[in-house]
Amino acid sequence: MTPDRRVFGLLLVGGATALWSTAGIFVRLVDLDVWTILGWRSVFAVLALLVIVMLKRRSGARPSIAPRPVLWLTVPVATISMGAYVIALKLTTVANVMVVYAAVPFVTAVLAWVIIGERITGRMLAASLAAIVGVAIMAGAALEPASFLGVSVALLMTVAMGTQIVLARKYPGLDMALVNAMAAAVCAMAGLVLAGFPMPTPYELFVLALFGISNTALAYYLVLVGARYIPAAEAGLISTLDVVLGPVWVWLIFAEVPSRAALIGGAIVLTAVTYYLLAVAKPDDAGKPDFHPQD
Repeated sequence: MTPDRRVFGLLLVGGATALWSTAGIFVRLVDLDVWTILGWRSVFAVLALLVIVMLKRRSGARPSIAPRPVLWLTVPVATISMGAYVIALKLTTVANVMVVYAAVPFVTAVLAWVIIGERITGRMLAASLAAIVGVAIMAGAALEPASFLGVSVALLMTVAMGTQIVLARKYPGLDMALVNAMAAAVCAMAGLVLAGFPMPTPYELFVLALFGISNTALAYYLVLVGARYIPAAEAGLISTLDVVLGPVWVWLIFAEVPSRAALIGGAIVLTAVTYYLLAVAKPDDAGKPDFHPQD
C-alpha cells in the first residue's frame, strides 16, 4: 500500500467522522421526535445516495463485482448501523451509547482478524483502550444496569459498524452507495411509520435534508470507501473522534461549554488517536496486495 493511498484513506475516514460529529447541531436546530428525525433524515439520505449511484454509472464506473450474497448481507448490517443509534437513544442515555460505541476499534480489529486476517498490533490495542477510557470519562462512566436493553442495542450498532468496515475492505467491488441507499430506505420507512403526523415545517425539512445528505449519505459513503485504503481497525479508531468533535461544534455554535470531564476525556481520545497515527511509520498491512476500490 503506497503512502498516497494511505493518506487518501485517512482523509476520507476523517472527513466522514467530522460529518458524523455534526449530528448534535442538526438535532438542536429542530424540535422533533427521534422517529421523525430518523425517517426524514433517511429519506433525504436515500435521494443523495441515489444521485451518487447515477453519477457513478454515467461516469462509466465499473458496476459492483462483489458476490450477490454479500450485497444482501451488507444491506441489513448497514440498516442496523444506521437505525440502531436512534433506538439506543430511546432506551438509554447518550452517555451510555457513547461509552459502548468507543469499543468500535476493538470490535473492528477482532472482526478484521477473523474475516480478512488483518493482524492486531499492540499499538492499536493500546490506542483503542485509551480511547475507551477517554470516552468513559467524558460520559461519566455511566452504564446503569437499568439501561441493559439500550446498551445491548448500542453494542449491536457497534458490531454492525465494525462489520460494515470489514466487509467494505474485504469486498472492494461492493457498491457502497447502493448498499447505503437501500439501508437508508429501510430506515426511512420504519421512521416515518413510527413518527406519524404532523409533517415537519419547510424549515425543519430543510434542516433534515442537510442532516441526511451530510451526516448520513456522505458520511457513511466516505468512511466505507476510505476503509478500503487503511486497516479496518484504524478506520474504527479514527471514527471515535466523533464523540470528541461533537461537543466542540455545539460549544462553538450554541455556546454550550463542555464539562471538565468532557475536556479531559476528549483530550485522552485525541491523544490516543494522534499517538497511533504518528507512531505508525507504515501501514499495519504492509506487504499485502493493494485493494482497488471501484467507488
